[in-house]
Amino acid sequence: MSNKAEVNLTGVKQSNGVWLVKVPKYLSHQWDKATEKGEVGKITIGKRQGKTEVNFSLSEELSSLEAMDEKDASLKVPRDHPFTMQTVAGHTMAVFSQSNTDEISLEGMVVHRAECRPVVNENYMKLKKMQIKESTKPQRLSKQLEKAVTTIFKPVANHDFNLDHDKRKKSEGKMVRAERQVVLDMLFSAFEKHQYYNIKDLVDITKQPVTYLKDILKEIGVYNSKGAHKSTWDLKPEYRHYQSGEEEEERQTA
Repeated sequence: MSNKAEVNLTGVKQSNGVWLVKVPKYLSHQWDKATEKGEVGKITIGKRQGKTEVNFSLSEELSSLEAMDEKDASLKVPRDHPFTMQTVAGHTMAVFSQSNTDEISLEGMVVHRAECRPVVNENYMKLKKMQIKESTKPQRLSKQLEKAVTTIFKPVANHDFNLDHDKRKKSEGKMVRAERQVVLDMLFSAFEKHQYYNIKDLVDITKQPVTYLKDILKEIGVYNSKGAHKSTWDLKPEYRHYQSGEEEEERQTA
């Protein structure tokens, strides 16, 4: 339906108002079984001690309920449903209909609200028992297969950490391991320029896989896990081509 549409109001002039009635779910299911021009039931309106009493009686043809098992073969839906009337004061409600040609018609204004409730009897209690039984059934059941499933299922989406892993794997796959001495020469040359490097920078310099590079670094370097140079590598003292700040200060003092 578009935002702007003409509404047919001719039906309002012929209507004395409509009732808005809430019915049980099982009752609407039974109504769906009726033929196009079939009768679903009768409504009786009377007076008792000055109060209006309304009752809906379901037709006999629609009272039979589809049995879930042999024990419930005689199960029937409650036929009598008295209305509990409610006020509509302070509320303005209307009923609209839409035809096959998308014509919108105002059928009438709501003048009464009611709730259709079943009479609690043996049929009703059997119905509730069946509904509870159905609600406790598991949504999924295990089933033994006679043969193996050969259908190949592919994931619809991939997780971010999987994508990162695949990307890193492809990147490292392009790196060819150089001879150990060649990698050592590149590392010593790099540490002559700077004292501290993180692993990412060393990978960029040497073009070596991370795991292979770390194995070599463990032999000649020290990993700083804390302090000002946290998460960086530094050469072991015996491999350094420079003096630390304390050693330089002692040499100048002497």
